Amino acid sequence: MSGASTSMTSITTDLSDVLSSVRCDGDFYVVGATEIAAPNLSVDGVGLLSLPFQQGQLEQLIASASLAPFGRGVQTIVDTAVRKTWQIDAAHLHFGGRHWQTSLDAIVAAAAAGLGVSDPVTAQLYKLLIYDTGSFFVEHRDTEKQAGMFATLVIVLPSVYAGGELLIRHRDREVCLPLACPDPSDAAFVAFYADCVHEVRPVTSGTRLTLIYNLIRSGNAGAASPPQYPRELAALAAMLSRWAGALDTGVDDLPQKLVYPLEHAYSAAELGFHSLKNADAAAAKVLAAATELAGCDLYLAQVAIEESGSAEHDGYDSRRYRRYRDEDEGFEVCEVIDRSATVSGWCQPDGGVAPIGELPLHDNELCPPDALEDADPDEQHFHEATGNEGASFERSYRRAALVLWPRARRLAVINQGALASTLAYLEELSTRAGAEVALALATLMVRTWPERGGARGEDAARLLACLCQLEAARLIDTFVAAIPASGCYDGAENAALAQALRLLPAPRAAELITAVIAANATYAPGACAALLAACCVGSEHALDALAPAARTLVDALTGALPKSQDANRWRRVAPPDAALVVHVLTALQRQGDAALADVATDHMLAAYAPDAVLVAAALEFDVTLRAFAPAARLRASALAHLRARIAMPLAAPQDHRRPSMLSCNCEYCVPLARFLADPERANWTLKAAETHRRHVARTIADDRCDVDHVTLKRGSPHELVCTKNTASYQRRVAERVRDQDAVRRLAGGAPPA
Repeated sequence: MSGASTSMTSITTDLSDVLSSVRCDGDFYVVGATEIAAPNLSVDGVGLLSLPFQQGQLEQLIASASLAPFGRGVQTIVDTAVRKTWQIDAAHLHFGGRHWQTSLDAIVAAAAAGLGVSDPVTAQLYKLLIYDTGSFFVEHRDTEKQAGMFATLVIVLPSVYAGGELLIRHRDREVCLPLACPDPSDAAFVAFYADCVHEVRPVTSGTRLTLIYNLIRSGNAGAASPPQYPRELAALAAMLSRWAGALDTGVDDLPQKLVYPLEHAYSAAELGFHSLKNADAAAAKVLAAATELAGCDLYLAQVAIEESGSAEHDGYDSRRYRRYRDEDEGFEVCEVIDRSATVSGWCQPDGGVAPIGELPLHDNELCPPDALEDADPDEQHFHEATGNEGASFERSYRRAALVLWPRARRLAVINQGALASTLAYLEELSTRAGAEVALALATLMVRTWPERGGARGEDAARLLACLCQLEAARLIDTFVAAIPASGCYDGAENAALAQALRLLPAPRAAELITAVIAANATYAPGACAALLAACCVGSEHALDALAPAARTLVDALTGALPKSQDANRWRRVAPPDAALVVHVLTALQRQGDAALADVATDHMLAAYAPDAVLVAAALEFDVTLRAFAPAARLRASALAHLRARIAMPLAAPQDHRRPSMLSCNCEYCVPLARFLADPERANWTLKAAETHRRHVARTIADDRCDVDHVTLKRGSPHELVCTKNTASYQRRVAERVRDQDAVRRLAGGAPPA
């Protein structure tokens, strides 16, 4: 491939082609045989083993061993249909003799070299495995057993056996290793990266003893060093430079970032440039040098893909063979309905962690585009059909990847991320000395905010707080005009909005407040009233400028402001509450506009609930507001309402007659109404099917009937036994106490509780 011929539309394929051609040190496995001085290996409960192994010791050895388990998810399971072998932990093994450590060191050095690892490597004994005739282990992956573990080392002790081949698979490659040594003085060994899938075929005769070691990389190579790949390096640098230039000129359909999935699997704890394995390490080295030349940023990150959708049975009777099959077998994926793909967990070449949140992974960013098409999911679960729902599946993929983008477009890429993480990054930038970078990101966020779905008032408040921190008056103006003033507003941003608008000239701030109220007051009058009241605080010099905003708010309350016919027409109108009344009158009192306050008060007295809204609001008036004539008039009306209700007679029922107006007049509720109206009857029993009993019980609850009820489960159908109570009277008694307390507080001029 010639760098000069690279087209921008195929950069994901071309980048992958170059990186896959980079020669790497080592392979995913290394195998060998060496003459060793047989160790003096002693086993607790058995004593010194004879090497080559003698079958006469097998029974005694197994008596001191246990069946080897395996991991399935978070569980550790013993199942001889999956793994049939014996194990003895390292704590019960003891080595003697002068030469064994020398032999082991030579094997470890050969293993490290064969795997392409130049860091210091140590071998930690894990277990002795005993594969007698018939023993095997189905396909599986090893898990990291401690920090720094990157591979497994298997040493086959001198023994006579047949079968037991070790199969190791990595991507599209597979090797089958017999590991048997004809010379009893030789020991075979194999080392392979821990994420490789492998299996042990059944031992057909004899017994094989294997020592299992965890290979641990104790060094830290740090940042990738410039490689000696001049042709590949030049091609990559030229390719990336052209890509960055094309992005700057606005060429359509170009990926904003490039994501190159690695060959090996890495856990989040293990991921780092210094811990990459053979081909991955080589790709990272050449790409690190190329990105420096091309002015790009390079990271290691974790790709996460979640998919769900419909499934169907594959025709195999999984119930009959459930014992031998995985619980998910018997199904196959039919259609992917939901899919999410993200990149997160950013590691830098110097070993640092970049403060970048989760970013989306777009299909045109994968290198190559089909990189994950044949990948096996890390987790997959099928669900049987239930009711009207067909069978379904959920699956997830986790892959480590090299991710890069032009350094000049770093903020544009970060702005692709979820709003919460992008806001968090902006907040961090805003508290630093480098305000220029924060302003650049804030400008991008303001420009793209209308394209974000699901942004809430809390999110707008966080952005406005950052703009205040940066004293970005121009961006505040642009944002408020484009977002809250266009109807994207819920009131949660009020405090930040009022604070931000103080950075603008008073006439312009008042103009924007009026626009926000005009766009939203019909649907969110309480939020708009709270905003106006907040803007009147500390703005005495600008109160006259807020007069149009106050008039717009009162017009919206009284219905004089026509409802918006734009995208806001779907919004639910928030009902009035006490806070709305307090905020409206507070704002108008601070503006000194008693005439407009009288208009608002007339509407409130005529339209708002006297107890839940008017009385509750009057109880919240502070000393200043109580002296404002329109508020005093509303307070007097609330007092009159309470006193009139207190004057009404209050007496307990003298007979069993109860309110009997019901919302339902069906054949089961009509007898209930007659029962309620009867002054002589205290009890009534309904013997009916469950559906009808439940309906009558619902009517009693919905209409707040003075009735207790209980179901007697005797005979068929069961009985609903109803007994009259004095709930209505008790509610009025409690209401009277509340009314008297409210009158004392309102008439006595007590401040709000």
